[in-house]
Amino acid sequence: MGIYRYTVYKSPNIGLFVKANDNIIIVPPGFAETKGDKLAEYLQVRQVHSSVSETRLVGPMTVMNNNGILVPSTASDEEIKTLKESSGLNVERLQSKFTAIGNLISTNDNGAIVSPLFRGEADQQVQDVLGVPAYSMSVGGFIQPGSMVVATNSGAGVHPKVTEEEVKAISEALQVPAEPLTVNGGVPFLSSGIVANSKSVVVGNLTSGPELIMLSRIFKA
Repeated sequence: MGIYRYTVYKSPNIGLFVKANDNIIIVPPGFAETKGDKLAEYLQVRQVHSSVSETRLVGPMTVMNNNGILVPSTASDEEIKTLKESSGLNVERLQSKFTAIGNLISTNDNGAIVSPLFRGEADQQVQDVLGVPAYSMSVGGFIQPGSMVVATNSGAGVHPKVTEEEVKAISEALQVPAEPLTVNGGVPFLSSGIVANSKSVVVGNLTSGPELIMLSRIFKA
């Protein structure tokens, strides 16, 4: 286990460009080879090179755990084929008008927190593809739980404005300890600055010492 500070495209918002589970990291085409190699080394995974919906913003466009991958309806057949062949996972388009589904769903291998925006429409696909039950809830007054909650099978970091009741509900849904957290020197939208799995955590380079201590405690890194 470890925790590392890093930048991608000279940005601390590393979670916008890559997505990881315990076995793979999805990096966009044209991603610097040295950067991809380093992230794969940190997270102890292998690389999968693919865009999603023809954008390099892999993080907001993808929902992934160790069981499957959901992509938006705008993802191409070629992208889905690449992801399926490279990951060995079930990959499906989420039947929804929303495209930035990574901002709307947070998941690990125990459960998924989905945005109330879906009105229950995503629940069955979450269960079928990701293999986990779906729990609809807002987080800290926001309806984008994928932006507000970063979860692994070890722990979950949540937006600092969550209530105690929400922390309890998130912890119960994901079956891991959950705690409020910021990243990159006070940013509350956690998924923008964190790429994590059960082995390691990589955060934006602006993450402070106290934030690293909290990250280490929450994710047991």
